[in-house]
This record gives sequence, structure tokens and C-alpha cells, in this order.
Amino acid sequence: MPYEWIRREPTDLVPAELHLWPYRSLPRKGFVFFIGVTAALLALPLFAALGTLVFWGLLPFLIAAVWGLWHALSRSYRQGETAEVLRLWPDRIEISRRMPDGGEKHWHANPYWVRVTLYRSGGPVPFYLTLKGENREVELGAFLTEAERKALEGEVRTALATLP
Repeated sequence: MPYEWIRREPTDLVPAELHLWPYRSLPRKGFVFFIGVTAALLALPLFAALGTLVFWGLLPFLIAAVWGLWHALSRSYRQGETAEVLRLWPDRIEISRRMPDGGEKHWHANPYWVRVTLYRSGGPVPFYLTLKGENREVELGAFLTEAERKALEGEVRTALATLP
């Protein structure tokens, strides 16, 4: 799952921490390999047209196709740099979210008053998970799958219930 609980000893400053990140189906190494193979396969028809006017007619379109693929995958990687960290203390809960553009957003509240809600419908995604406290409702793990958000809801509820 693209999230991980980091449990610490009760004597540590932060007893529990949750790290969330979007799932990556194509690692960087695979990205380079995929672009290389795609470029090589698209270049195959060019060999038959080498030295003709057809070669120069096809070349810009093949270059545009490889560039478009590279650009789309690069953009996907930038969007995948989103990460969330939820930290729990006995008297404070905090969420830090790193945005794809490098900016950060923070939210904190008293965990005693925090309400965990899983909206089955009506949110931007099905089974939308939120935490509400300090008169503000924030999403948690919107980039996770439905099943992961359902499982995470129970885990967050348990973590909040077991705080000293």
C-alpha cells in the first residue's frame, strides 16, 4: 500500500506518524527504458524511407509523438511528488501536505475533537476520507484507491482512539 505507519516508543516526541504517497506503476528506470524502446520502434519505419522525401515527412511526426509521450509521463511524475504526513501526539494532530509545485500546506487540531469521516459519495472521489477539527475539514489520501481509503479510515480511527 502506498502508505506506512511509523510507530515509535511512547517516550518519543511523536508517538505515531503516517506517511502517504501516490502509487507509482512505472519507476524512473522503467520510464527511460519505455521512452527508448518507443523511440526505437517508431524509428523502424524510417529505415525503409531513408534517403527519400517520405523520411523527412515522417520524422517530425515521430519526434512529436516521442516528445508528447515524454512530456505526459514527466507531468505524471511531477503530480506524483505529492506526499502527506500525519503526526499524532496526545494533545495534537497535524497533517503536512507537499504539493507537486513544491509548496506545502499544514493543518493541526486537538485529536480529542477530531472527527474522521468517510463520504461514500458526494466528494471529489468515491469514499472521500476527511478529518474535521478546528472548524476546518481536510482531506486525507485523496490519491489513494477506494479500498486503501476504506482501510485507512479504520486505522486512523484506531490510532486516534488509542492515544493516551
